[in-house]
Amino acid sequence: MTNKKTLFDKVWDAHVVDSIENGPQILYIDKHLIHEVTSPQAFNELEARGIAVFRPNQIVATADHNTPTENQHLPIKDLQSKNQLEQLSTNCKKNNITLYELGHKYNGIVHVMAPELGFTQPGMTMVCGDSHTSTHGAFGTIAFGIGTSQVAQVFASQCLLLTKPKSLRVTVNGKLKNGVLPKDVILYIISKLGTNSGTGYFCEYAGDVFENMTMEGRMTVCNMSIEMGARGGMIAPDQTTFNYVKGREYAPKGEAFDKKVDYWKTLPTDEGAIFDKEYTFDAEDIEPMITYGTNPGMGIKISENIPNSKDASFVKSLEYMNFEAGESLINKQINYVFIGSCTNSRIEDFRVAAKYIEGKQKADNVTAWLVPGSKQVEIQIIDEGLKDIFDAAGFELRQPGCSACLAMNDDKIPQGEYCVSTSNRNFEGRQGQGSRTILASPLVAAATAIAGKIVDLTENIETLEFA
Repeated sequence: MTNKKTLFDKVWDAHVVDSIENGPQILYIDKHLIHEVTSPQAFNELEARGIAVFRPNQIVATADHNTPTENQHLPIKDLQSKNQLEQLSTNCKKNNITLYELGHKYNGIVHVMAPELGFTQPGMTMVCGDSHTSTHGAFGTIAFGIGTSQVAQVFASQCLLLTKPKSLRVTVNGKLKNGVLPKDVILYIISKLGTNSGTGYFCEYAGDVFENMTMEGRMTVCNMSIEMGARGGMIAPDQTTFNYVKGREYAPKGEAFDKKVDYWKTLPTDEGAIFDKEYTFDAEDIEPMITYGTNPGMGIKISENIPNSKDASFVKSLEYMNFEAGESLINKQINYVFIGSCTNSRIEDFRVAAKYIEGKQKADNVTAWLVPGSKQVEIQIIDEGLKDIFDAAGFELRQPGCSACLAMNDDKIPQGEYCVSTSNRNFEGRQGQGSRTILASPLVAAATAIAGKIVDLTENIETLEFA
């Protein structure tokens, strides 16, 4: 037995309250994030059983999934959305839980606003009734999505009964080509490993590529860990992490911050620690990516053709997308483009898009929605002059929310239409009944909106100034 520990082991072991011999463990949860969709049933369960919320100060709530992205100052038209948001407000007031309602200066997508406010910090355990809670692992945090019954467990006890996942490490070394963004990196990894490769594991991302990423980029990568089946993803905290957290609204201040940093520096995986499974990739092999099917693992380099397979699910997927094996997607007409979601709606994503878009004009056939992940990102877009660029090019900047990621609001893609989207899932009907989703980076999405079709960025990759 080695006493060398992984990042995951260190954080997990520090939060174990009790263990059942040869069985699950009780894990303490530092921060519980909630929104309007998966919390009402859990609140109802507690109320029915006469149980109080144990530690309301460790819960943060926001409205994001069902929120409209236009005219947020007006009453919500959709009755179901209106009821859910009102119920969230009622439940939070009743239980003394901090809530950032629609229109609040800190409102936004739960996985965008929590890091930017400093709620997310290295070494924590964090949960939310939302699959993409893995986003917060970018800080060296054990963060994962939970079901409604588990939401109730955390409300009642601030703990969860869990079986410890196995450990997986994905290492990518080398220098990324120009035009290759973090979204391309994770789409490439999932295309190579498949959507079930991480099942039963927590994944640590290691190597030059992740060390050189911004925190926004790391969040994009960890966000999509769930798409390869992993329970979550993590990246070791370093100076980039500390610089990001420092000074944020709810981050430790002064001497308390310095003490935290001293602890955070002990978290990275010990040299010689053993993982249950490991994969290694070369950064030079990665190019701008797009998906062609109905799961995130069905991805290709933008310059490649759709592969061939006689697998029944593969055939069904291509039928749904109205694509053919062997087909190139270059010059495929696209009528909708969406830049947003908890994967790619941070300020960095809009800066990349604006840099490409500036001085150009959106194609007439394209409806292009740009949806910031939070009110703070929206303000940054305006203050930095990015909105002026988007307006001049014919793009539509909307208000914060999950928007066209999952069709739980008014932002739906019409049946039969293709959407190049920076979101995380391309399942059948994900963006609206009968809609067809092609996942891509903000750069590929912006280029598609300008051309009105998918274009091969690799043809002039060396002249692009995007690293």
